[in-house]
Amino acid sequence: QVQPVESGGGSVQTGGSLELSCVTPHSSLCMAWFRQPPEKEREAVAAIDMYRRTSTTDSARGRFTVSRDYAKNTLYLKMNGLQPEDSAMYYCAAVRPTVVGGDWRCPPLAVTSYTYWGRGTQVTVSA
Repeated sequence: QVQPVESGGGSVQTGGSLELSCVTPHSSLCMAWFRQPPEKEREAVAAIDMYRRTSTTDSARGRFTVSRDYAKNTLYLKMNGLQPEDSAMYYCAAVRPTVVGGDWRCPPLAVTSYTYWGRGTQVTVSA
């Protein structure tokens, strides 16, 4: 059983920074961050594969950086230049990779691709 556990959320002013963390029991996982603003659907933010290759959605590109520390079984999301529209519950998600021709493959960055979900950490950005 994989239960991601997020931390690092909080309240900041516009232009501020936060770093979210997510711990899992092991690191042999494809990992991603999603967020869900109030009364809106959950949306993708960024993902990282087994080779530390990353993908970031348009809303986060240039401001948010996803990374992982294999030794600590920890996923990070460094967020700079936060705006009020970034206010949301942020979720860490994980899924086991598939092996294709000896390579670890991760699924597309989408809510339906990920199996294991944390309970979320709240980020609030005030104007």
